[in-house]
Amino acid sequence: MKILVCISHVPDTTSKINFTENDSKFDGNGVQYVINPYDEFALTRAMWFKEKQGATVTVVNVGNVSTEPTLRKALAIGADDAIRVNAEPTDGLAVAKEIAEVVKNGGYNLVLAGKESSDYNGAMVPGMIAALLGYSFVNACIGLEIEGDKATISREIDGGKEVLSSNLPLIIAGQKGLVEERDLRIPNMRGIMMARKKPLAIVEPINSDPATTIVSFEKQAVKSACKLVDADNVDELISLLHNEAKVI
Repeated sequence: MKILVCISHVPDTTSKINFTENDSKFDGNGVQYVINPYDEFALTRAMWFKEKQGATVTVVNVGNVSTEPTLRKALAIGADDAIRVNAEPTDGLAVAKEIAEVVKNGGYNLVLAGKESSDYNGAMVPGMIAALLGYSFVNACIGLEIEGDKATISREIDGGKEVLSSNLPLIIAGQKGLVEERDLRIPNMRGIMMARKKPLAIVEPINSDPATTIVSFEKQAVKSACKLVDADNVDELISLLHNEAKVI
């Protein structure tokens, strides 16, 4: 089984976010980048298939040279090799077209990705890859087992869980629950040293045209200061809830 894991290079959630060029471009200065958390669930599950069933695991990212440390971290976690498509990830469809090309050229029969990236929250790339390739696709995956060329998949639905069966090739968009958080792996020194020797291929893009362009970004409004009310002052509390918060 050949597994391709899609890796997004995203800002750490503790980073301070700013924009430039009249709020039309993200300012990456001083920002610490990490593997997208949803993709990390997918990578951890891929590592299970590698260790238990002898699968090979390749990680892929669409981005410039600045994303290579994130790919090297994925290699340190245990992926066999990495591919960087040398293109700016302008929009979801452009990224999906580049990754679909990698899948076709590499003959991967299982593609794992997070359901969305934690920066743009588009939740579109895995489904677009499946549509471009004509592969089966399961979203919001919280469980995955594979025997031969048959997969059993669990996914979240409103108020419950759905269990599906599918043949490979298959595209999976995973989320929290695909693996337990305690199973996520932190690269050790041996893994970091080995990652330096693992192949990281750079491929040129097919130059797919983006379908969308970013017009502007807008930060969330700053929350107003919190008001404290004495526990025995019920009248003031009711007045604030009615006149200021307007929730009653």
